[in-house]
Amino acid sequence: MRILIALLGLAFSLSVAAQGAPAAFVEGKHYAVLEQPVRTADTGKIEVAEVFAYSCGYCFKFEPLLQAWEKKQGKDVYLVQTHAAWSSQVEPLVRGYYTSVALGIKDKTHMAIFNAMHLEHKQINTPDQWATFFTVYGVDKAKALSTYNSFGVTSQIKQAEARIRGYKVTSTPEMVVQGKYRVSTTMAGGHAEMLKVVDFLVAKARAERGTKAPAQ
Repeated sequence: MRILIALLGLAFSLSVAAQGAPAAFVEGKHYAVLEQPVRTADTGKIEVAEVFAYSCGYCFKFEPLLQAWEKKQGKDVYLVQTHAAWSSQVEPLVRGYYTSVALGIKDKTHMAIFNAMHLEHKQINTPDQWATFFTVYGVDKAKALSTYNSFGVTSQIKQAEARIRGYKVTSTPEMVVQGKYRVSTTMAGGHAEMLKVVDFLVAKARAERGTKAPAQ
């Protein structure tokens, strides 16, 4: 009888442990492996890239989840966001995003741009509209205009286009871990689920590097 009770206790403990363990996700079902990895910006850390678009309603809803997720990451993980550049029609949005990056105000303006477009239904498409928007954040309008049309921003757009081609993304938002593991909401089953797959892939990347998660 005592042996039976002990065995039942062990089975229960194993069941609880399994429930608390990270979910195991399957290549080809929950994520895809790129045939040609895309070079990451910092080889000393684990890169998590998001491809988004300001015009994408799903990206707007996903952004608060992504921001909360980023705050919980260890020092060995960094987030890179790339604006999708599907066609010339979206270039004003892409250029506006990389202008905010070049001006050093992206952290202040990123969610504000989403809100302006999806909650306030504002049009931010022309160079003047972008420059006027950025003045709210202390940027001189002439400087905003010159940055918007600068060679540096154009170069950032070209690099973004190259990354997107390498990532093989088909929709937004999508995420790529360490330049080689691509995750979509369709594959993962939703926004929150996509971040769970990303967590799994970050752990996988750590194991491949032979490192452990840093203390929080």
